Amino acid sequence: MSAGKQYRSTDREAADLLPAASLWGGRKHAPCTSSARFTEEGARDLILQAVDDHDESMLDAQIDLMEAQCGRSFQLAAFPVASWNDELSPWPAPPVFGNAPFGGGAERTLAYVLDVLLPALEPADRVYLGGYSLSGFFALWAATQTGIFSGVAGVSPSVWYPGWLEYEAAHPIRAGRVYLSLGDREEKTRNPVMARVGDCIRAQHASLSQRLPCVLEWNPGNHFRDPEKRTARGMAWLLEESIGRGGVRAFF
Repeated sequence: MSAGKQYRSTDREAADLLPAASLWGGRKHAPCTSSARFTEEGARDLILQAVDDHDESMLDAQIDLMEAQCGRSFQLAAFPVASWNDELSPWPAPPVFGNAPFGGGAERTLAYVLDVLLPALEPADRVYLGGYSLSGFFALWAATQTGIFSGVAGVSPSVWYPGWLEYEAAHPIRAGRVYLSLGDREEKTRNPVMARVGDCIRAQHASLSQRLPCVLEWNPGNHFRDPEKRTARGMAWLLEESIGRGGVRAFF
């Protein structure tokens, strides 16, 4: 990283906001008590992203790609979430793969973001929320709860989640713009719930496009291909579109 760019942690006591059983890397506090932060000098755009340990290991590559794809400074605060099924799902749902159900704890995670994380960061002119998979779905749901986000990025988001499309129709997303993407093989699965993801994201895009700036991009491969590249592209689109300059370059 060049001069004027740095990483640091923002620590806050927030164990009361998330379940005590949800630990990050075996640490004492709840997963969202520390956020990995990247910032460029003079940046007025802030991106928030929920990550797990796999996402965290790819943050360097993601940030490098974001810098290459957009021509403006930004801050990125990545907050770790250990139990995605519990802490990023908006309401309880039965298991879709494996034996782990969805706990419906997204409201508590959003409370952490709004009440603890944001006040701990430097003020920004524009705040964005984005993520991959269930983290991207959390970003979409969060934008139905608050109008604070200038844009949200749902990168390969879990829009197959039971009841989501009906919920969003009744509680519309309030962000300024929305980025959606999906791998072109993600709907080709034997899992009957997850096989709906293609139809669901097409319906989501059609609905949102009638109300606000929204793009749907299709990426090559299944759900697990190039997550850092896909996420970087979605975040860069938000940054570029905020100043009316599209045409983000792809790196696939």
